[in-house]
Amino acid sequence: MTSKSKWLSTPYVLWSVIFIIIPLGMIFYYGLTDKTGAFTLENIAAIMTAEHAKALWLSILLSFISTVICFLLAYPLAMILANMKVSQHSFIILIFILPMWMNFLLRTLAWQTLLEKTGVINNILTFLHLPNINIINTPYAIILGMVYNFLPFMVIPLYNVLSKIDENVINAAKDLGANNIYTFFRIILPLSIPGIISGITMVFVPALTTFVISTLLGGSKILLIGNVIEQEFTQASNWHLGSGLSIVLMIFIILNMVASAVFDKDGEGAML
Repeated sequence: MTSKSKWLSTPYVLWSVIFIIIPLGMIFYYGLTDKTGAFTLENIAAIMTAEHAKALWLSILLSFISTVICFLLAYPLAMILANMKVSQHSFIILIFILPMWMNFLLRTLAWQTLLEKTGVINNILTFLHLPNINIINTPYAIILGMVYNFLPFMVIPLYNVLSKIDENVINAAKDLGANNIYTFFRIILPLSIPGIISGITMVFVPALTTFVISTLLGGSKILLIGNVIEQEFTQASNWHLGSGLSIVLMIFIILNMVASAVFDKDGEGAML
């Protein structure tokens, strides 16, 4: 690197140090020490307690279900968009990106208003003399909130990679006698794996770490690991335990990032 390039990279280096390295260093410091400053692994081992283990596995389960639902909804939609040959800057793509511009908290509060027992949906059902739905403060409401908030993060990577598949490859397979099902499973699906891995990562990770959705749509009755960590920092003021649990959560995030790096080396499934 030239001296000029080094100077140009200074703002980025400072940003990384202040907002990435220092915060991570603090998390590891508090997570690996007790209140006296002595080294300990008790904060990390606390994940094995009944309460914390339950919150972790429930978080993994709900995140997994939400990711699967997002994938099942997003893949056909991404294929339709790719076959339509829409531009990456078209209005249709903008529709899926637009919700991400809105505040995450406001989007979740909107669903809380819709799903409440006296909310908009139940008022409409009552007016139509239909049975009310009571999914607020249940795992189903949390899954619904996750799917709604994170679905665009699955659609866009899938669309991005499907739109890059050469039509000649698909036409060649059909010319050689392959039917649509065979072409999909032997050509399209394998070529879309980078987008699948990228989409799974961008949905599973935020779903696993969220606490806002479970607080608003779960009514604070359903504790996910994100809620436990948030409470340790804000209510119990136990930064050591909160940091220790955060380190455990980082392991799952790192595993997802490694999988994404392995299967999407060229960044084909990246966001638009």
